[in-house]
Amino acid sequence: MKKAFIAPTLILQLSLLVNAQQPTPTSASKPGGEPQKPDAQLPSARQSDDDAVRITTNLVQVDAVVTDNKGKPVTDLRPEEVEIKEDGRPQKITNFSFVSLESMERLDDKQVDKNLPPTPPIRLRPEQVRRTIALVVDDLGLSFESTYYVRQALKKFLDQQMQPDDLVAIIRTAGGIGALQQFTSDKRQLYAAIEKVKWNPGGRGQVGAFAPISGEPLEAGLGDASGGADRQANEEIEQFREDLFAVGTLGALNYIVRGLRELPGRKSVVLMSDGIQIFNASDSFGASRVLTSLRRLTDLANRASVVIYTMDARGLQVLGLTAADSTQGMTPDQIERGLSDRRTRFFESQNGLSYLAQQTGGLAIRNSNDLSGGIRRVLEDQKSYYLIGYRPDDSTFETVSGRRRFHNLNLKINRPGKYNVRMRNGFYGITDEEAVPERRTPQQQLLGALTSPFNAAGVHLRLTSLFANDQNAGSIMRSLLHVRARDLTFKAEPEGWYKAEFDVVAITFGDNGVVVDHINKTHTLRAKGKTYERILKDGFVYNLTVPIKKPGAYQLRTALRDEESARIGSANQFVEVPDIKKNRLIISGILVRGLSQEAYKKGESGQVNEEMSSEDPTGEADPTAGAAVRQFSRGQVMEYAFFIYNSQLDKA
Repeated sequence: MKKAFIAPTLILQLSLLVNAQQPTPTSASKPGGEPQKPDAQLPSARQSDDDAVRITTNLVQVDAVVTDNKGKPVTDLRPEEVEIKEDGRPQKITNFSFVSLESMERLDDKQVDKNLPPTPPIRLRPEQVRRTIALVVDDLGLSFESTYYVRQALKKFLDQQMQPDDLVAIIRTAGGIGALQQFTSDKRQLYAAIEKVKWNPGGRGQVGAFAPISGEPLEAGLGDASGGADRQANEEIEQFREDLFAVGTLGALNYIVRGLRELPGRKSVVLMSDGIQIFNASDSFGASRVLTSLRRLTDLANRASVVIYTMDARGLQVLGLTAADSTQGMTPDQIERGLSDRRTRFFESQNGLSYLAQQTGGLAIRNSNDLSGGIRRVLEDQKSYYLIGYRPDDSTFETVSGRRRFHNLNLKINRPGKYNVRMRNGFYGITDEEAVPERRTPQQQLLGALTSPFNAAGVHLRLTSLFANDQNAGSIMRSLLHVRARDLTFKAEPEGWYKAEFDVVAITFGDNGVVVDHINKTHTLRAKGKTYERILKDGFVYNLTVPIKKPGAYQLRTALRDEESARIGSANQFVEVPDIKKNRLIISGILVRGLSQEAYKKGESGQVNEEMSSEDPTGEADPTAGAAVRQFSRGQVMEYAFFIYNSQLDKA
């Protein structure tokens, strides 16, 4: 039987007198850094933000990465050394700047103490984000072998390469549509996402990089006709299956890119896959389906200023015979045909990865067994780029038969030497003004606040979520949401009453964005006299309790919208729920609050419990030192409480 009791130190009065000060958030560099001023006195291209792609009637602006023949970035180009063409016509450059995103020094293995828990994440504001990275694991197409190496590379990225001002998501293509809920700077949540990266037996990936070659002895009198027909039918079925999974992978990428569209910073997608085959001579319809999906994806990525990098997770492969191949009964011609098909499928599967990277200005990393090194190359590639803008002609936005034309872009470096230029290949003649979404409904506004990785601050909220367990209800996540009431709009009513109306939406997400529980309610708050004055001064606490059926990592995201002013606030918190059925010693979340020494001497301690909030009936406690807000000052007495589960008492 499970035992749960409040720790003997239930109200341990930590007469530390709380000398610890509030931690100072780590300062983050402004995204984009300080662009290097070009020699020519041209206006800098949007130095205040990182929207690399900008299309208006007055300006077409794109980003470009320029490297020398050794792969090192070129940082000293001048406007007169660059020529940009739209549909083959030279354009006069009006905006030119170099943007540097130099981040902090990378940690190596010796600097990382793997025994220490991850440091608490910094609550990033949009202007603090340096890089926005979506690491997409194509578990619809990864082999069993590749999955292991992908997991190791992801862990190494979190341990050594991720920086505090990075906004990162680890997303599985077969894991649902929770991409928007996964962008975070919290490594705990990202480690939990890596644990869910596993081989998908139902996907298109094999146990190894290739299906083994096998053959059976020809039966007398049958010849090869029947067997060849069967093999061809099986190959066509398998190819159709691969095409469907490839389109599924691109659909998942499409959703992720849409989510990145509204996020700040240098945005990139890193796709780790065993390849996407575009062209197939035996199935022109399937090839057309995949190619169409690729074109739609690259167009969306270019509009959203997202660079797609691709990594072939298979690494460097031997394309000859392997120990897994069984050639018994096969003729030399059959063996050679099998090897030829293997080589063809391997190179064609890399074409899709190369196409994605090339069309969006990214890199295609192939034939490398160092996946972690591949991620490092991606991060190095993002350290700098040029923003180049020009004034478009009126014809750029003209329609042909009611459709906007696609305009090809080309960049040439007019300087001695060999240079590599990577940039977006073009754009459709649609301005940013035309692409502005229509006015959103209140529910759409709330959903937008929920799915954003940043907290909306129209209404200031403070969320504290804690794990607990009840013998009847099981595991639960209990949350205290503190609302700053003066951000709400109160209307005066007869007899001194004041009324405010607000909507609250709370969604609990599990692994990769699966919705576990949701709340959507409209509330009316009425108060008068001293109660109204106190609510305005101290705010109030909204309680949420969510049942959790399975152990694992969860994230509660909540948003509140004031009906009158349409101001919105949002907050989110990560909670890891342990498996209490394993009979291990487990503690609940820890509730903490602060008391003044005067209140402590009056004997007002001992009120800490699982229902504890920042509200104080005496009116003497500091509301910011309550369990919901947890902001303490010097000289306060701190009290805390927690539950112990699966305890084993001494027989004596």
